[in-house]
Amino acid sequence: MTLDLRQYTQKTRVTDGAWGTQLQKLGLPGGYCPELWNVENPSAVEAVAASYVQAGSDVILTNTFGANKFVLGQHSLAARVMELAQAGVKISKKATAGTDVKVFASLGPTGKIVMMGEASEDEIVSAYREAAVAVADGGADAIVLETFNELDEIRLALQGCLVAGLPVVASMTFASGPDKTSTMMGNTPAELAQMAQSAGGAAVGANCGVGPDNYVVVARMLSDACALPIWIKANAGLPVVHQGKTTFPMNPQQFAAFAPQLIAAGAKFIGGCCGTTPQHIKTLRQKVG
Repeated sequence: MTLDLRQYTQKTRVTDGAWGTQLQKLGLPGGYCPELWNVENPSAVEAVAASYVQAGSDVILTNTFGANKFVLGQHSLAARVMELAQAGVKISKKATAGTDVKVFASLGPTGKIVMMGEASEDEIVSAYREAAVAVADGGADAIVLETFNELDEIRLALQGCLVAGLPVVASMTFASGPDKTSTMMGNTPAELAQMAQSAGGAAVGANCGVGPDNYVVVARMLSDACALPIWIKANAGLPVVHQGKTTFPMNPQQFAAFAPQLIAAGAKFIGGCCGTTPQHIKTLRQKVG
């Protein structure tokens, strides 16, 4: 039975935190293809998934952010989209076995700029159709298109993903412009909300880029522009580079303190992106209740 996100968000849902930095802590080398670990080191990937289940997440994602032929092609893995995407979903499903925790498959951008003609619209739709069918076959409850910066690309991605018959969350990164409420390509929360609602998206949101304080404003803008559930996964503050290492300044208590404001602004899904850990999510769970 297809998950109804409107019904599911009758109460606020806590999602998970960062995956990339957690995998790196477990030994994922810089520049290595994370999705390859779904078959080469599944126990490490499952450890990250399980850590968020234990922290109290209602929804966890999957190690499939780059599972499209364009990104995997940079690692000479374009022919393994189906294998790596399905493996990633199955790992998260295994970590949630025996619980009510849902698995939403993460799909990120292709790295191509549509307006520059770096890939055709048909190619992009096809790439996301392939990925969406794979994660659906793997058992995902929904799909999250996340960290997009170009409205045209996420529109095409949504079009491709809907073929799989799963609910699709459309999430962009709003961290540019004078008030940090635009994408790098100049798209606004209202534009995303209107596109997603008209194109068949099940929820709309913002992730990465900035801290939760800024996303309180963005959540309100999204909520004002559409009737879809709002998905928010902010970073643990703005990144700071110290002695060549990138860190994020907000501790779990500071991060979770913004939960009431996010809920008041309309957020129905709240979690974390870069710099957030299972402890951030555990503290957020306590705050949300």
